[in-house]
Amino acid sequence: MKTILVVEDEPAIAHLVRDYLEQAGFAVLVTRDGNEALRRAQATLPDLVVLDLGLPGRDGLDVTRELRRSSDVPIIVVTARGEETDRIVGLELGADDYVTKPFSPKELVARVRAVFRRSETRQETAETIRAADLEIDVPRMRVTIGERLVDLTATEFQLLVALAREPGRVFTRSQLLDALHGVAFESYERAIDAHIKNIRRKVEPSPGAPRYIQTVYGVGYRFAES
Repeated sequence: MKTILVVEDEPAIAHLVRDYLEQAGFAVLVTRDGNEALRRAQATLPDLVVLDLGLPGRDGLDVTRELRRSSDVPIIVVTARGEETDRIVGLELGADDYVTKPFSPKELVARVRAVFRRSETRQETAETIRAADLEIDVPRMRVTIGERLVDLTATEFQLLVALAREPGRVFTRSQLLDALHGVAFESYERAIDAHIKNIRRKVEPSPGAPRYIQTVYGVGYRFAES
């Protein structure tokens, strides 16, 4: 059974989220404090973290930053409606997805399952994608630049694979969201920009002049053709 750490300071929301996740077959740990969340994450090694950004004391952005220094655990951040900047910063720090309050508990469960699908995806047949010195080992979820191993989150990896599998094809942000979620959720298409920025920072020789992931202005992105 997979374990999910829920970090939420509003008791009613925490209990509702816990109940729905437990009904979906997950074990759930709940805490309301950022510092305690880091201690619980280190002690219990959860399979996923649902993290409210608006925590008292140490906020969710700080918790995300600390988690990403030592762990690739999937993170779904929760923000209040209108906090667009926090959502984008959370994604840039390495969160895998987000939901906005007020949210449907059923949607949250669906997003949790979608993140697990992305992080656990394995191809039945070997597949390696190569472009110049970039190599993507899809079954092993491994990306290298020359001899250097690139550390990507599950969401970043799936986004890179979606683009790299069809070099030259222009993807809209909506299409890339569909490729990530597998199901079309109502979501914020510009969140894709934050993930692309993260990938470029990790794989591009010069992120300001990208070699692999090209911007198609007014439309979306494409992976460079050989």
